[in-house]
Amino acid sequence: MALHRTCDGVARRDFLRVGVVGGVGLTLSNYLRLASAAENNGKPLKSGIFVNLNGGPTHLDTFDLKPEAPAEYRGLFNPIKTNVDGVEFCEHLPKLATCADKFAILRGVSHTLGAHQLGTEYVNTGTRPIPSLEMPGYGAVTTREFGSDRPLDLPPFVAVGRTQQRPGCIGVKYAPLVSGTPRAGAPFSVRGVSLGNGLTVEEVEKRQNLLAGLDTTFSGFEKDNQLLDGLDEFGTQAYRMITSKAARNAFDISKESPAFAEKFGDQAFGTSCLLATRLVEAGVGFVSLSLGGWDTHRDNFPKLEENLLPTLDTGLSALFTGLEEKGLLDSTAVFVTGEFGRTPKINDRSEPGGRDHYPRCMFMLMAGGGIRGGQVVGESDDKATLPRNEAITPDDAAASFYHALGIDHTKEYHSNTGRPITIVRDGKVVKPLFA
Repeated sequence: MALHRTCDGVARRDFLRVGVVGGVGLTLSNYLRLASAAENNGKPLKSGIFVNLNGGPTHLDTFDLKPEAPAEYRGLFNPIKTNVDGVEFCEHLPKLATCADKFAILRGVSHTLGAHQLGTEYVNTGTRPIPSLEMPGYGAVTTREFGSDRPLDLPPFVAVGRTQQRPGCIGVKYAPLVSGTPRAGAPFSVRGVSLGNGLTVEEVEKRQNLLAGLDTTFSGFEKDNQLLDGLDEFGTQAYRMITSKAARNAFDISKESPAFAEKFGDQAFGTSCLLATRLVEAGVGFVSLSLGGWDTHRDNFPKLEENLLPTLDTGLSALFTGLEEKGLLDSTAVFVTGEFGRTPKINDRSEPGGRDHYPRCMFMLMAGGGIRGGQVVGESDDKATLPRNEAITPDDAAASFYHALGIDHTKEYHSNTGRPITIVRDGKVVKPLFA
């Protein structure tokens, strides 16, 4: 996907790249050596998909239109009916309108962090950021809770393209394997999973034997160092992944039937959604995706109409319906959000105007994992400036997402200094989502 830079200068870059974890140039083998074998806690095993809409999408021009508001608020787009009685979306989201029964809409979500990076950290963890502690993202927590229950030849957590899903204070061993973006109709290659440059499985086997000898040589050093913990075990896992046909197939979207793949389209976001369905189907526990470009201070309406909304509409509708077709929607919790909404009143920086940062009112989408689709939870006021009643916070949405994943959001971890860390510090489960 294209690199997007937001107005406050924060580059939306890959935190991790293919085969590179934590910015320290680790190979896939090293990545797996750092991964943790989480304890099997006997909880129901579910998968998660997190879709980050980088830049902050406008709520009034997408899922919370106000056609009766004054012109300077309501904007240029008209509402259309969905397949759920009484629920309307923007006219440029027709495909999502036909599958509105598959997901729930949270309206009137509210917080106070109007800077891109702070808002992004907040919605990617469910806890307000503080300078002294980087909280773990949903993928890292899911990996810690369920990672050992996943297939040995697949990574438990994959980020497709750039990601803000970080392991934070629980350690780099819970970081994702980051892949590039697949292209429609083409085999997909992930460094270290797909064998390239003439490398054969037999050559990998020879290298594995050499690595085993080196691992034995260094096994007596730094026994308490988490970066070396489980060295032999993770070398074996790396070998299993590299030589596994199942792992290579999971990343290869060209193996999907044309009839199934067609609805995802040929743009990067759609093919990333297609890859997410394959990875979850194969046994990957968590997948993160992103679609940037929502920082529409200028030219809000042409950017939405010509690019952003059709791209989101195609990819996201195919993700929801595709998961259902594969029988995976009930067991896969999906969370879609930006870092904030955008100002209800249109600015005059361009013609026909833009919208600025606005955390006090926004939307989120949630589906799967026991969440009841076809409903709207929460409400904004008549101009979408504030929640009409009690606000839903990012903390509450995070608690609900973890609940859908089968994870207790009040569970405590401990840092390497013994500091207690609650997964979500202040949130509560939004019960109507599961009614």
